Amino acid sequence: METALTRLVGVRHPIVQTGMGWVAGPRLVSAAANAGALGILASATMTVDQLRDAIREVRSRTRAPFGVNLRADAADAADRVQIMLDEEVRVASFALAPSAELIARLKEAGVVVVPSVGARRHAEKVAAWGADAVIVQGGEGGGHTGEVATTVLLPQVVDAVRIPVVAAGGFFDGRGLVAALAYGAAGVAMGTRFLLTSDSTVPDAVKARYLAATVRDVTVTRAVDGLPHRMLRTDLVDALERSGRIRTLAHAVRRASDFRRLSGLTWRQLVRDGQALRHGKELSWSQVLLAANTPMLLKSAMVDGRTDLGVMASGQVAGVIDDLPSCAELVERIVKEAEGVLEQLEGLRGVR
Repeated sequence: METALTRLVGVRHPIVQTGMGWVAGPRLVSAAANAGALGILASATMTVDQLRDAIREVRSRTRAPFGVNLRADAADAADRVQIMLDEEVRVASFALAPSAELIARLKEAGVVVVPSVGARRHAEKVAAWGADAVIVQGGEGGGHTGEVATTVLLPQVVDAVRIPVVAAGGFFDGRGLVAALAYGAAGVAMGTRFLLTSDSTVPDAVKARYLAATVRDVTVTRAVDGLPHRMLRTDLVDALERSGRIRTLAHAVRRASDFRRLSGLTWRQLVRDGQALRHGKELSWSQVLLAANTPMLLKSAMVDGRTDLGVMASGQVAGVIDDLPSCAELVERIVKEAEGVLEQLEGLRGVR
């Protein structure tokens, strides 16, 4: 299925596996890439040296194009970009909008720049700065999310920019891919659907929790870091929503200390990163620290298997997913479903 996205990044199918912290590692990314999708390596939970090693491991597993997801506001963003350039990574994606200068640096080196946005004005801004494409996530998507549904946000952005738009939030099958194409998107990006594959390194017990979830079990809470965060409802979420300020602060300091040791960041850098996530919001110190060390909360579930202590970021589609195919099986299924839907639509056209 050739679209503006496949032509831009050189993949076979207009499907993107998003960069999920602790989830989108070399095994999942290479499996997605070998299946013909665009695999995105999550770097925010890696040190600089780990990122270099991860890129090389992906390269050893696949010859297909892949990308790296970066935090544009990270203290060592310049070092991470240099690693990407040294290792000749094809695509750079961003959870937060990169600066015009950073976009220019990447494009000069031949890297395709694909920021993720949750509002039309943000898409217009990065397009004006030279972004090559944009991923648009509606409120159905997992992790930090907005309030506008994909079916409303996507056509707004498609009409507003002249670069390829990739739809995210609520996609898991071939019908969704066709719907996104009908809206004018050049493809779809999926996180939860790729998390729930046999190639994902997430512990089996954690995957079982996702598979058992209903649509109602996927909630949006501000209790973790003060920003809207879509995830499965867990004991931790319930505890944070019930906790007083002192208990929440103690919890945040403990987790921040763990993340500081793991990442090598200083306390000053940790607090600065937390404040960068505030986006002008009035957050308590507990929320600032929790925002900075959300990676540790994710690690508890996604790596350690502690669903009672960790955050389980999730799109609403978790409530309708019931199997764990390989990436190859998943991508093949989606493409076949999409082709079948397109044939049905063509048949309806012929009836007229």
